[in-house]
Amino acid sequence: MNGAIRAKEVLVVAPDGEQIGVKKINEALWLAEQLDLDLVEVAPNARPPVCRLMDYGRYKYEQSVKQREARKKQTRTSIKELRMRVRIGEHDFDITRRKTQEFLVDHDKVKVTIRFRGRERERPDFGRDLMNRLAEEVSDYGTVEQAPKIEGGSMTMVLAPLRQPKGSASKQQTDE
Repeated sequence: MNGAIRAKEVLVVAPDGEQIGVKKINEALWLAEQLDLDLVEVAPNARPPVCRLMDYGRYKYEQSVKQREARKKQTRTSIKELRMRVRIGEHDFDITRRKTQEFLVDHDKVKVTIRFRGRERERPDFGRDLMNRLAEEVSDYGTVEQAPKIEGGSMTMVLAPLRQPKGSASKQQTDE
């Protein structure tokens, strides 16, 4: 920018995008000073290097505003973890199912873990059946992102929330 440009001649581009032409660096800096703008090198590897006349402070501000807007629109999904046992009671299973539904409605992913202890390790199909039952019961709210798999002494499965079309959320509120 301005005095930091080391080329002897540069191709100058006006603020509106029109080419002014190849100028010596002193002439280009003088022109920028007369217009109360900055001379910014936009293509240093070109021959001759391309420099643009612009208000650099305003350009940086607009870039930061765009980045802020992009961050606002960005959604962050977090992963919530729920643990179960193979020999889980019916009421405990219902609580786990309800918590899974709440997390999926809040657009969070859910990692369900079953720990096997002792002889339970010999029957991993019991755990798989339990996981499949949970996935089936919450299928209205989410889908299986990672199928149940055994890692060491535990089995894990990841459920992801269902993607809703953008118009369906507002449509659903008007129906109620």
